[in-house]
Order: sequence, then structure tokens, then C-alpha cells
Amino acid sequence: MAPMAVALILGWWLVAASRAQQLPRPSLSLHPSQGVSLGDNVTLRCHLPLPAAWVWLYLEGRWSYAKYIDKKQDMTEFSFLSTSREHAGTYLCQYQVSESEDVSVMSDPVKLVLTDRIFPPPHISLHPEERVGTGTNVTIRCWNKDYGAAFLLHKDGHSAPIQRLVPDDVGAVSFTLFGVTPADSGTYRCSYHPKNHPFLSSPLGDSVTLEVTPTAAPPGAELVSRGNLVVAVVRDWAAVLIFALGIFFVIDACSLWIRRDESLGGEGI
Repeated sequence: MAPMAVALILGWWLVAASRAQQLPRPSLSLHPSQGVSLGDNVTLRCHLPLPAAWVWLYLEGRWSYAKYIDKKQDMTEFSFLSTSREHAGTYLCQYQVSESEDVSVMSDPVKLVLTDRIFPPPHISLHPEERVGTGTNVTIRCWNKDYGAAFLLHKDGHSAPIQRLVPDDVGAVSFTLFGVTPADSGTYRCSYHPKNHPFLSSPLGDSVTLEVTPTAAPPGAELVSRGNLVVAVVRDWAAVLIFALGIFFVIDACSLWIRRDESLGGEGI
């Protein structure tokens, strides 16, 4: 009897899993997606590819929240009016279709990282300072020896950090921008995740500004370039002239041979 019960349970689980695979995956988005501080309002939106009756929001490893919705909706919202440390973490959502027990697979995860201003902002330095030429390697150094467990490099105009590094023993990191171009020009700042708090962040620190200028041509390069152009043109015309003279001499030689043959033929008659 026990083996039969196990088989029935296993069969039900396989059917449920196959049904879940047949349902399109929902998607989860966070608003605002960056720069959220403790106490701010946050909304998580679960986007539904099919009409659903129930939607679940999961905070990974901690809790879940279920919401019954109108089957006509293609999206449902979960809002936190004043975020606390307990809200920070990784979220997923899932839905159950209307008038059925079919449940979808989980959405891709979304991370809610909260800025906690109790942590001091990091320090930052730039080397070489400010203005550099195209192709230069630039180092941006960030440090906070007391709290930083992982440092993030931010560039103004980018919604997400552009680099992430774990600090050395003295709590410092060096971000390297290799072979910079004018597109790397801009304002940079650092933040860090405090030790033992991967979903909390320090405030952004002071900024440094990088200006990348196009590399100027060496002195006299324009004159050399013009001289090379003149040489190339003269060489081409000389080749054309030699070719034309060659054709002329071939035609002239052929004409001479024809006249000679005609002259010999006349004498024979």
C-alpha cells in the first residue's frame, strides 16, 4: 500500500511540474530600480502573460505574500510604503491561472538593495587626474577600511554600477579603465556593501571627473601626409605616362613592320 501511495504522490508531482512548465514565465520589475534608501516607497510589479487568479511574491529565504486579483489584469503590484532592512533581499513572483490549479514557474529574481545612511560614504581618487589622452589606462581607487565588503563603481548616466570589486586587507579597491576613449569621460562615484549586509549599501561618496581628449597627431604629421599624397599622385601619373608611351611604341613598331612588308612585296612584283 505504501509503495502505491508514493507512486501516486510522485505521479501527481510530475503532472503538476509538467503543467508549470507549460505556463509562460512571469516577469518581475522593481520601481524605482536603483537608489532606494531606507524609508522610501518601493513597488514590485509582477507582469502576467496569462489571466491569473492568484499571484505570489516571495522574498527569498524568508516569506511569501499572496494576492487574489481580477482575471482581467495583466499585472499586479506589491508596495512597501516605508522600506526597512527586513525588506532588502531577492524577490520572485509566481501565478496560478484562473479556474485551474496550474501554477507557473518562478520569475527571474530581482534584488532590492537599500541605502542605509548610517554607514559613511567611501573615499575616492583618480589617477592620472582629470584630463588624459585616448588610449590611457586610468585607475579609480575607492576605500573605507572599517565597513566595506564589496565596492561598486558608478558612472553618472548609468542606472546600474559599472564594476564591482572585493577590497584588499586595508579596505581598498582599484578599478582600472583600460585604453580609455572619449566615451569614458564623465563623473564617477563609489559605494559599498557593508560587511554581512549584501543587500544594504552605503551612500554614494564624493565624485571624480574624468575627461578623455582625442590623441593629437604628432607635429608635422599633416605635412608628411600631404607629401605622401603628392608622391602617390605623381607615381600614378608616371605609371600612366609610361603605359601610354609603351602602347605608342608598340603601335609605331607594328606600323613600321607593316610598311616594310608592303615595300618588300612591291619590289618582288
